[in-house]
Amino acid sequence: MPALSRTSIQGLVAVFALCSGTLSARADDWLPISADELKMSSEPRAPSAPAILLYRQVDRDDNGPMETNYARIKILTEEGRKFADIEIPFDKATERVHGIQARTIHPDGGIVNFNGTVYEKPIVQARGVKLLAKTFTMPEVQVGSVIEYRYKHDFESHYVFNSNWILSQGLFTKSAKFSLSPYREFGLRFSWPAGLPPDTAPPKEEHGKIRLETHDVPAFVTEEYMPPENESKFRVDFIYIADTFASLEKDPKVFWKRYGKRTYGLVNDFVDKRRAMADAVAQITAPGDTPEVKLRKIYERTQRIRNTSFERQKSQQEQDRENLKSARSVEDVWTRGYGDGNQIAWLFLALVRAAGIQADPLIVSTRDVHFFNPNIMNPNDLNSNVVIVTLDGKELYLDPGTEFAPFGILPWSETAVRGLRLDKDGGTWANTPLPDPNASRIERKARLKLTSSGSLEGKVTVTYTGQEALWRRHEERNEDEADRKQFLENQIKADIPSGIEVELSNRPNWNSASAALVAEYDLKVPGWAATAGQRALLPVGLFGAQEKRTFLHAARIHPLYFSFPHQSADDVAIELPANWQVSSVPKPRNDNRTTLIYSVSTEGKNGSLLLNRDLTVNMTLVNIKYYESVQDFFQAVRAGDEEQVILLAAKPAAGH
Repeated sequence: MPALSRTSIQGLVAVFALCSGTLSARADDWLPISADELKMSSEPRAPSAPAILLYRQVDRDDNGPMETNYARIKILTEEGRKFADIEIPFDKATERVHGIQARTIHPDGGIVNFNGTVYEKPIVQARGVKLLAKTFTMPEVQVGSVIEYRYKHDFESHYVFNSNWILSQGLFTKSAKFSLSPYREFGLRFSWPAGLPPDTAPPKEEHGKIRLETHDVPAFVTEEYMPPENESKFRVDFIYIADTFASLEKDPKVFWKRYGKRTYGLVNDFVDKRRAMADAVAQITAPGDTPEVKLRKIYERTQRIRNTSFERQKSQQEQDRENLKSARSVEDVWTRGYGDGNQIAWLFLALVRAAGIQADPLIVSTRDVHFFNPNIMNPNDLNSNVVIVTLDGKELYLDPGTEFAPFGILPWSETAVRGLRLDKDGGTWANTPLPDPNASRIERKARLKLTSSGSLEGKVTVTYTGQEALWRRHEERNEDEADRKQFLENQIKADIPSGIEVELSNRPNWNSASAALVAEYDLKVPGWAATAGQRALLPVGLFGAQEKRTFLHAARIHPLYFSFPHQSADDVAIELPANWQVSSVPKPRNDNRTTLIYSVSTEGKNGSLLLNRDLTVNMTLVNIKYYESVQDFFQAVRAGDEEQVILLAAKPAAGH
């Protein structure tokens, strides 16, 4: 039941693997290269490009399943030489990349074949999925060189999954061809959600293959705070549907009604173990518990089930040794003590119902890879599970199948998204709530001393709550203590616009669903105050480095996209040297633009300097037409952070 499982690593690999190219293992059948390509020094349609893709070809056969890839790149500038470093992502457990061939062609036609070493290294892709990559460096690449490479990508035998052609690349693409031989046993639906490049004809099916040719595809530009790349890239999605009727359905309403009925039946079969669930509830709750207490106890106990969705990927040998069984029902999940995230969510659903509390299944589409469009009729977009619990007339959206998610908090990718609330009639659409910004905070409390040399030294405590805590726990869930320590130290280094010395001094609770993650540091900021004789200047924005670098570009291509509304609050107390005093402080600022709020205040008191700074971002997706307004706000933040406190050294008493 693919629509009931979280996005698989294999499915993500299908997306990433389609971004490079090869045709054949024979060394003598490279595509011919023209004299114009050899002497080319620029591309009028991409005048400042460091390199361009002269040609790409992707040929996929889902009956293998396998794929061949080919890419030819023209190096136009010194900066473009970086494209000589090639990286091919893959999942070693289920895929094999082989038949790699590559060569460099100099402008005079001279050819240098790649005979070097191909390495494997770990990489991180979308949603924190960790993959391997085949990496190698093209030989003797110069400005004006053409580099080309090809390889084969074999997938696990008889494994069929959705894929796509990513037409938009980081480089301007002069010409590209794609083909797909679909798996013959399933119906196939394909679409191009972001449209197609200008003058590109839609894909056509000819003689059992789907083909597309395109040319002059603009380079894809990445920007800070932008929607998921796949939401904006030109791409063609291929969606397999086992139900042949559903694959041919043209009306989205009919399609989703049919799909909802079928999925409701599957979920109902999985959760309908009333006696076993009643016995389990009796173990979890006490007879006198209120419904809310029962609900919280069930949530906490369900989250203690081993969640295989959040474990590191295991080798085939490890999987064989462990021999985990596939759950056929919630009773299996309960008795065995393990299940994937969606199975654990459905176990929670069954337990809550057994406790006499109304609960409904909701399948949702996460918004971290792309945005859901029901008109595309892709059931695999509904890739995660949520349970709607009705308690005292109020609906609660809960997902205990997400590891470390506190009660009442959905992971950010499941907030403000559409989902199908399942029932026997086919279900109804529902929208998950977007939490307030004060539910996801970074609170920084610093107690520091200013030295006579202008450095700050002392303690900092940072408390992450809500989404700020949850995403960090997910990011580091399979890492060791050393990596986690480095991760948090890098976080605070990124917050301070100056070189610092920092040491994590506590051991935060990483393996918890508590709302807060607390990190304590020993901190030194050399030269924070600029001293000149009897005077020192000290900026008020100690933790303003992120905003200092935000939205500096005058032009913008993509809409703005913040993963979730959030707040930061800084409480900084700086003890001054005995002979120093505050001469003047900036006036307080309070810039309230409803969805963006910034305030900062400074006060000298009892030999100390007190700095308070608050920032609220209460937005997610923002139309590009508002970019100037958002940019103006962050410019105001930078201006406020850069204001100076003036300190003066007391003059020695007469006679001394």
